Amino acid sequence: MRIARFTTGEDPRYALVQEEAGKTYLAVLNGDPLYMPVLPTGERIELGDGVRLLAPVIPRSKVVAVGRNYAAHAAEMGNDVPTSPLIFFKPNTSVVGPDDPIVLPDFSEEVSYEAELAVVIGRMAKDVSPEHAASYILGYTIANDVTARDAQRTDGQWARAKGFDSSCPLGPWIDTDLDIEDVAVRSRVNGETRQDGRTRDMIFDIPYLVSYISEAFTLLPGDVILTGTPAGVGRIEAGDRVECEVEGLGVLANPVVRRN
Repeated sequence: MRIARFTTGEDPRYALVQEEAGKTYLAVLNGDPLYMPVLPTGERIELGDGVRLLAPVIPRSKVVAVGRNYAAHAAEMGNDVPTSPLIFFKPNTSVVGPDDPIVLPDFSEEVSYEAELAVVIGRMAKDVSPEHAASYILGYTIANDVTARDAQRTDGQWARAKGFDSSCPLGPWIDTDLDIEDVAVRSRVNGETRQDGRTRDMIFDIPYLVSYISEAFTLLPGDVILTGTPAGVGRIEAGDRVECEVEGLGVLANPVVRRN
């Protein structure tokens, strides 16, 4: 099941994503599926002109991100492989959706993309064991952990570098059935492939991450966990278009702009 959040110019709504005869349709839902049963209204809209996909979830509480969770990425950044998950937060104000602009912050001259698989929490989780972690997961989406590298180096902590407005694109939808054991995580900038890793190369797998994070923080429905990025990160500039892809899930694309 794929769950999208969308608008046709009115208030955001939710829908199931359906494929039929080479076309994509949105089967509109009654309410927010995070908090109520999935109830189709009977309305069906073809995805296309007049339909804008939004970030599939706006976390009510938090985005919890994991740094250096692929050994090759840790190495390319000149860092050792962590012995325990390296955790940081991105505020919900950093979240944008498909085709929304990534706005380069005035305080940075070196901004990077980071394609990631993201986990969406479906119910409250505290002190969860790895063995039971899957039952707390609603599904998966794609994230871009946009990072101001110069601020990351100078600040000593990562709140500003990774939490600025528009630094967390999410989308295009949530997939509740994706098998994430060994799928490709890729990025492209202006059509050129920059990252091409696989989830099997994560240092800490998703059940362990859910367990580890829930020991410290109560995870609430709609919270999002970013699971780390593979090697190949690099700089983006105004005018670029960044695509992040997770095999079997789709593509999250965003233009890059700098406000005058």
